[in-house]
Amino acid sequence: MEDLKIVNKGLEDEMEIGGYRLCRWKLALVGVGVVCTGGFLLLLLYWMPEWCVKATCTRTTVKEAEMVLLQSTDEFKRWFLAKVRVMLAPGRDPFDDLDSQTTSTSVANGHTTHNSQSPAQELIHKYAEYQPVQIRYFTLHSTKYYWSDTSQNFEVFTGLEDLEVTCSTVHSKHSAGLSRNQQEYRRLFFGVNEIAVKVPSVFKLLIKEVLNPFYIFQLFSVILWSADEYYYYAAAIVFMSVISIATSLYTIKKQYVMLHDMVAAHSIVRVSVIRANNEIEEAMSTDLVPGDVMVIPSNGTIMPCDAVLISGTCIVNESMLTGESVPVTKTNLPNPRQGEKGDEGDGFYCTEEHKRHTLFCGTNVIQTRFYSGELVKAVVVRTGFSTAKGQLVRSILYPKPTDFKLYRDASLFLLCLVAVAGIGFIYSIVLSIMNQVPAKTIIIESLDIITITVPPALPAAMTAGIVYAQRRLKRIGIFCISPQRINICGQLNLVCFDKTGTLTEDGLDLWGVQRVENKSFLLSEENPYKESLVKSSFVACMAACHSLTKIEGQISGDPLDLKMFEATGWILEEATEEETALHNRIMPTVVRPPKQLLPEPIVSPDQDMELYELSQTGYEIGIVRQFPFSSALQRMCVVTRTLGEKRMDAFLKGAPEVVASLCKKDSVPEDFAEVLEDYTKQGFRVIALAHRRLESKLTWHKVQNVNRDHIEANMEFLGLIIMQNKLKPETPGVLEDLRRANIRTVMVTGDNMLTAISVARDCGMIPPEDRVIIADALPPKDGQAAKINWRYADNPTKNSTKAPRLEEVEISLEDVTQGDELKPQESYHFAMSGKAFAVITEHFQDLLPKLVLHGTVFARMAPDQKTQLVEALQSVDYFVGMCGDGANDCGALKRAHGGISLSELEASVASPFTSRTPNISCVPNLIREGRAALITSFCVFKFMALYSIIQYISVTLLYSILSNLGDFQFLFIDIAIILIIVFTMSLNPAWKELVPRRPPSGLISGPLLFSVLTQILICFGFQTLAFLWVSQQSWYNRWTPSSDACNLTSSSNISVEHNDTELDDHNIKNYENTTLFYVSSFQYLIVAIVFSKGKPFRQPSYKNWPFVLSACSLYAFLLFLLFYRNSAIDDFLEIVCVPMEWRLTILLIIFLNAVVSIFVEGSVDLWGHRCVSWLTCQRRKVPKARYMHLAQELSVDPDWPPKPKTTTEAKPPPRPENGSYQIIPAS
Repeated sequence: MEDLKIVNKGLEDEMEIGGYRLCRWKLALVGVGVVCTGGFLLLLLYWMPEWCVKATCTRTTVKEAEMVLLQSTDEFKRWFLAKVRVMLAPGRDPFDDLDSQTTSTSVANGHTTHNSQSPAQELIHKYAEYQPVQIRYFTLHSTKYYWSDTSQNFEVFTGLEDLEVTCSTVHSKHSAGLSRNQQEYRRLFFGVNEIAVKVPSVFKLLIKEVLNPFYIFQLFSVILWSADEYYYYAAAIVFMSVISIATSLYTIKKQYVMLHDMVAAHSIVRVSVIRANNEIEEAMSTDLVPGDVMVIPSNGTIMPCDAVLISGTCIVNESMLTGESVPVTKTNLPNPRQGEKGDEGDGFYCTEEHKRHTLFCGTNVIQTRFYSGELVKAVVVRTGFSTAKGQLVRSILYPKPTDFKLYRDASLFLLCLVAVAGIGFIYSIVLSIMNQVPAKTIIIESLDIITITVPPALPAAMTAGIVYAQRRLKRIGIFCISPQRINICGQLNLVCFDKTGTLTEDGLDLWGVQRVENKSFLLSEENPYKESLVKSSFVACMAACHSLTKIEGQISGDPLDLKMFEATGWILEEATEEETALHNRIMPTVVRPPKQLLPEPIVSPDQDMELYELSQTGYEIGIVRQFPFSSALQRMCVVTRTLGEKRMDAFLKGAPEVVASLCKKDSVPEDFAEVLEDYTKQGFRVIALAHRRLESKLTWHKVQNVNRDHIEANMEFLGLIIMQNKLKPETPGVLEDLRRANIRTVMVTGDNMLTAISVARDCGMIPPEDRVIIADALPPKDGQAAKINWRYADNPTKNSTKAPRLEEVEISLEDVTQGDELKPQESYHFAMSGKAFAVITEHFQDLLPKLVLHGTVFARMAPDQKTQLVEALQSVDYFVGMCGDGANDCGALKRAHGGISLSELEASVASPFTSRTPNISCVPNLIREGRAALITSFCVFKFMALYSIIQYISVTLLYSILSNLGDFQFLFIDIAIILIIVFTMSLNPAWKELVPRRPPSGLISGPLLFSVLTQILICFGFQTLAFLWVSQQSWYNRWTPSSDACNLTSSSNISVEHNDTELDDHNIKNYENTTLFYVSSFQYLIVAIVFSKGKPFRQPSYKNWPFVLSACSLYAFLLFLLFYRNSAIDDFLEIVCVPMEWRLTILLIIFLNAVVSIFVEGSVDLWGHRCVSWLTCQRRKVPKARYMHLAQELSVDPDWPPKPKTTTEAKPPPRPENGSYQIIPAS
C-alpha cells in the first residue's frame, strides 16, 4: 500500500515520508538472523536505516504509522528513520484560544502547583471539561513534525507566521500579550525556547565512531591476524586505530563543545513579558512562545528569539548572523489600519520581507529609542530552532554531505580493490586445497588476502593532506569551518564577486553634488558645506535622511550615510529627557548645522544675550519617523519637523530611477536619464534626493502609523549625490591572475547596472574590446507575453568622455553580423538587473543557461537572487566560488562550492571560509591550496592503492610456495615505510601561481587509472622476475635453519644447538621471502617518489624536506640491510642470508624497476591523455560539462548572441526568436 507524502515541500530539506508499523514475525526472523551472523546483520541494519525498517516493519498509512521512513529529495537521497510518538493536549491547534472558552485557571501566585505532573497533564487538569486529544508527532533534526488532519500530513509549527498574519493584525490582535495559560498551551507545541546543542557523552560518540564500517573491518582484520599468530602486527594496528579514534573523538567533541558554548553564551536571559491583563512580568527567556509580547530593555540585550518590533526603535549589531559589524536601525512594524484609509499596504508579515522591523535571535540590541512613557515592545514570532540563529545552528549540526566526485570515486576504487582481493581469495583457497593444507589455515590465509588488499591506514592518510592544507590556509589568514571543501576549491572554474567592499573599497567618497532648480540641473558642486545652502532642502535631506545613531558618543551606521552626513558638516544629537519635553515629547534625534554656517545675526547693544543664543540654535531638524533603507524598495525615507514649523517634511533618498519615479514629473529634469547615465558609465555611485511638505493634518500620532507609500509620493526632485567607489588596489591584479588561469569571474551586486558595468571594465573583468549586451526583461503585462529587449551598451574604446549614449543607436545589423560573429565566445558579455533575472528565471528557463554562460554583470540583485544565480551556474556544471563581505551574501556563500567571506571575525558561520585579509587576494590563494590538497589526495590514494597491490603480489607469490611475509616484516613495511612516507608526502606546499590547467576532479579518469595500472604491471613484473630468478641460482636449495648460502664452505661449522627454536611453522624464512621483502620494500619507496608530483599544482618534492629526509633515511637503511649482515636485525625481520652476487642482482632489479617506473610515469604525464583516447578510439572528445556543450552549440548558432534592438518573446515552447526589432531607449 503506497502512501508516500512530501514534508517541507519546496524547502531545502524537502523529504518523502512513508509510514510503517512493527511486524512481530519479521522481528523474530531478524533476531534469528542476528544470532546466526554473530551480530553482523544488526550492524548492517544500523548502517542502512531503509533496510532496517523494511526488514522489521510492514507498510501502513502515514496517519497510522508507528515508524516513519524519510528520504531527502535532493541529489543525495539520504534516509532517516523516526519513531512516531503521541502526546495528549487540550486542543490540536497551538493558536486556539482556550481562555475564551473557559474561566478555570489553577495558577496560584504565578506559580504552578502540580510539579509532579507533566505540563500536558497539568493543562488537561486545568481544562478538565475538555476531552483531551491525541496528537501524533515525530522529531527529526531538532524539529518536531505534528500530524495535521486538515492537510493529512505531518507539518512543522514554525511560529506566528503559520497564521499568515497581516501587519495590522500583529498590532490589533497580537500586541496585548498572552495569558499564562495560553503561553503554557502553546509551549506544548513549540517547546522550550532554547537552541539546545546537546554535547553527546564520550561513550555515545565512541560507539558511533567504532561502528563505522571501516573500524569494523579493522576489528575483523585484528581478530584474523591474532588467529594467525601475527600478534605484534595486530597490536600495532589496534594501537593506530585507538589513536585514530581518540583523535577523531577529541575533534568531534571539541566541535560540539565550541558550538554549544557559542549558542549557550547568551541563549538564556531574563525578559520582561507583557501579560494579557497588561501586567509586566519577569520570566526566563526559555518560557517564551510565539505571540508573547516582550519589552526590550533600554540598555539593550541579546535577543533570545525572533521578534517583530511594534513600538519604538532599536539599534542592533547583527554581525553574528551577517558578519557585517555596522549597527542596523530597526523600526516598528507599520500599522496600515491606523494610518490613512485603505489597506493597500497591509501585506502578510514575513521575516524576510520585514527584516528591518524584525529583531533576530542571537543579535545584540545595543540600545533602544522610545518616546517618553512608551515601552519598546516586540511580539515574539519564532522560538528555538525555528529562529534565524536556530536554522543556522541546525545547518551546522546536520550539514548536507559534500558531493564530490573524488569521494564517490574513492568508494569505487575500494570496491575494485575488494574485487582484486576476491580473486586472491579464490586463488589461495584453490592452491591450499591442491596442497592439502588444513581447513583452519585455508580459512585464515584466504581471508588474510582480503585484509591485505584494503589498506587500514587509508582514511588517516587521506585526511592528512586536508589537515596540512587547513593549517597552511590558517597561516595566510583564511579560516575554514568545513575542511572537506578545501579539495573542492581545487576545482573552482568560476568565481562570483560582490562589488562594494569586495572589489571596491568599503566606504564611498563624496565626489560632488548636482542640485536641481526650476526643473533643470545646476552645475555640479564639489561640496554642499556652504553658508548659502545651509537652509536648502537639499542639504536638509542629506543631513536628516539616514539611519545614523550615536553609540557611546560616536556616530555610527551605514558607511554611505556617514560619508553623506559628514559632507554637510552638521551635528547630530540624540535627544535627552529634558529636550524631549521641549519638543512635545516626540523628537528622538535632532540634526543642526554648525554655528559658523548660520548667517550671523546683527547684535544691537541692548539685545538680551539669552535671546541671541536662542536665535543661534534656532535652526534644527528633528527626525520624527524613519522608514529604513530596504534593498527590495531601493530607498529610504524620513519624516522630519523643523523647530518652530507647524508642518512636517518628508525626505527621500535612494536609487535615482526609483526616486525619479516617485517624484512629480514636472520636477524631474528632462535630461535626467542622460546625466545619470553619464555618471554611472564613469563608475560613480549615484543617489537621488527628493522632498515633500506634508499636509498640516498629519499629526505626530498619525505619522507614526502611516504607511510609507502614502509619504513616498508626489515628491519634489532635489538632485543627485555622486559618490566615488574606488577599486581596491589588489583587485585588477587578482582578476588578471584568475583570467590567466582560465577561471571565469562574475560580478553580483546590489548597485546600479551601468555603474557595475563601468567597474567591471575598470577592474578588467570585461576587457576593453569586448561588447556588453544588456538583457532587459519585462514581465507579462496586459495580456502580452514576457519579453527580453536586447541592448548593446557603450564600447569605451570608441568613445571619449562624452560619447553617444547607447551604442546600439549607431550599430547597423550588418555591422554586427559581420564583425562580431567571428569570435562569439570571446567577444560579448551579458549584463542584467535583478528584475530582469527574475523574469528570465520564470519565463525563459531555456535561455537562462545560455545567459549565465556569458553573463558577467548581475546588478541590483537581491540576496536570494544571488543564491539563485549560484544555483543556475552550478546547474551547467560550473564549480562556483563566491566571495563577498558576508552582509547580504550569506545564502550564496553557503550554496557555492567554495564561499569566502571577507570578515574580521575569525570564523563566520555564514560561509565555509573566512578571510582576515579584507581584499580578494585570498581567492587565488584558496584555489592554489585547494589544487595542492586535491593533487595530494590523488597522490596518497594512488600510493595507498599501489602499497596494497605490491603487498598483495608479494603474499600471493609466497602463497604459491606455502610461505608468507613475517609478522615483523609486515610491521616494518606498514609502520616504518608506509606511515612515514604517507604523512610526509602530503606536506608539499602549493605551487606559487595559478596555471590555466585544472587538476582532474575524480580518480576514475583515464590518465590516472593508466598511471596506476602501468605501475602495478611494472611492480608485478619485477617481483615475479625476482621470485622466479632466485630459484634458478646455482646456490639455491630449500632453506633450512642449517643453510648458509652466504658462506657455503663453512656451513658445517654453523652451530645447530638452537635449531629447535628456529622451527618455522609458517615457512617464513626462505630465499624467496627474503628476495621479495627486499624488492617490495624498495618498490614502496620508488612508487612514493614517482607519485609525489610537484609542478604545476604543488611545489616540487625536493622542497618537501621531511619527505626527502624520510625517503633518504629509508633508502639508506634498506641498503644497509641488503649489504651489511647483522644477525640481530636478520632474526628480528626473519630474513635469511643470501650471497653477495644475489644482493647485487637484487640491487640491479631495483634499479631497473626505478628507471622503468620513472620513465613510464613521465610518459603517462606527457602522453597519457592521447594514449587513453587512442586506446578507447575516442578521436573527437565530447566535453563532459554542460557549459562546454552549450558553448559548442552556441558557437555554431547564427542567431546567438541576439542582435541589438531585437526582442525575444516568451512563446509556448519558449525558444529565443529574434523576430520583432525594436529600439529601446536608455533606461
